[in-house]
Amino acid sequence: MSFLADTHVYLWWLNDDPRLGPKTRAVLTDPAELVYVSAAVVWEIAIKVQLGKLDFKGDPVAEIEANGFFELPITARHAKPAGSLPRHHDDPFDRMLIAQAESEGLVLMSFDGVFASYGTALLSG
Repeated sequence: MSFLADTHVYLWWLNDDPRLGPKTRAVLTDPAELVYVSAAVVWEIAIKVQLGKLDFKGDPVAEIEANGFFELPITARHAKPAGSLPRHHDDPFDRMLIAQAESEGLVLMSFDGVFASYGTALLSG
């Protein structure tokens, strides 16, 4: 299977946070699983650092490859459906992740319960 990490999943992984569930941790540590990190995640991290809402000293781009993950760029094929999703959620980064997961056939890894409202394939545990 192929997976897309939400921002908090990616940050929890990088910080070895105990809130990361055992199922998600198993996927992230299995070299047979393809795990993608969206450019939207890197963008969200950069904005939160700049605003002082996140203390992150690393390089989120370098960490993608260093952890055996793959970068998922944002394309027009993702942007159009992200803008057309039902308004269950107003966070533009999360809406982009939903659109990317659906467009690319990826399972979204997140502990954010609002994602279930979209019917997107979800791993949260």
